[in-house]
Amino acid sequence: MRIAIVNDLAMARESLRRTILSIPGHEIAWMAGDGAEAVRRACADTPDLILMDLVMPVMDGVEATRQVMERAPCPILVVTATVNTHAAKVFEAMGHGALDAVTIPVMGQGSEAQRSRYLLLRKIHIIAKLRGLSTEKIPGKPDFHPIPMILVGSSTGGPKALAEVISVLPADLSVAMVIIQHVDERFSAGLADWLDAQTPLRVMLAPEGGRPRANTVHLAGTNDHLTLSPALTFYYTSAGNDTPFRPSVDVFFNSVADHWPTITPCPNIAMLLTGMGRDGARGLARLRGIGWHTIVQDEASSVVYGMPKAAKELDAAVETLPIGEIGPTILSRMR
Repeated sequence: MRIAIVNDLAMARESLRRTILSIPGHEIAWMAGDGAEAVRRACADTPDLILMDLVMPVMDGVEATRQVMERAPCPILVVTATVNTHAAKVFEAMGHGALDAVTIPVMGQGSEAQRSRYLLLRKIHIIAKLRGLSTEKIPGKPDFHPIPMILVGSSTGGPKALAEVISVLPADLSVAMVIIQHVDERFSAGLADWLDAQTPLRVMLAPEGGRPRANTVHLAGTNDHLTLSPALTFYYTSAGNDTPFRPSVDVFFNSVADHWPTITPCPNIAMLLTGMGRDGARGLARLRGIGWHTIVQDEASSVVYGMPKAAKELDAAVETLPIGEIGPTILSRMR
């Protein structure tokens, strides 16, 4: 398969070149440093596939995609630094004919780098099959030994409820926990420090590029939405402006539903605690639908019975519990 690479960064072009050439049968048709050059090269030498970046000088990937599809039609896969950060541009490019989008592979030999390369090669393999082109089978998905995950969404009255839940959890829980609390980023670090004093577990702000860790509580730390990437790492995105709540519980829950592996026999658990509005209800329903054990706080112990109520209306909750029973229930299910 003859593949062209369009990216203004030499390091990114090299990373993509090495990834492509790691599979027998693939070759580099040409490389371009901006969209205008890509259009010229595509008209002169149309490849089997173009890997198109979005943010570039002279001409961006959206306009380059439009012109290529008009003048030298061929499959285009958007490959950019962070797909969700540029979601609007991704959708524009797909509107002009791009087939799909994926994040640029991470350099290095670690498990995250292996997974990111696998995701790109898998997309290329699928496109090759759709075009009827023969291609070598890509290496198997790198081994990953997932741990159980506990997700918590909360808003009004949340800090006290969160403290009550995590205070009973032991330091060796062997579970990754992520909290999305509606709180301004000016106060998120202080909230993490305060919660850290309430539990034997370590509480920290979820780091960009980090991965959920066992025996650790990760708290969304900015006014952007915390999201889980296909490589199972945290990143923050401003996309999802249709919700007034920042960070959004639904945005994170949906990203986890997309990417986090199912754990057996110890199930993943997701819950909604006290809070105003409906944020998290749809995400919780989706998680229940794929096998997660879901919990909502009951009305009597909620400061504001908004988010849990909305989840119950969607039949998203397996259990409805008073706040004092949620921590012990987590322990019993994990054991």
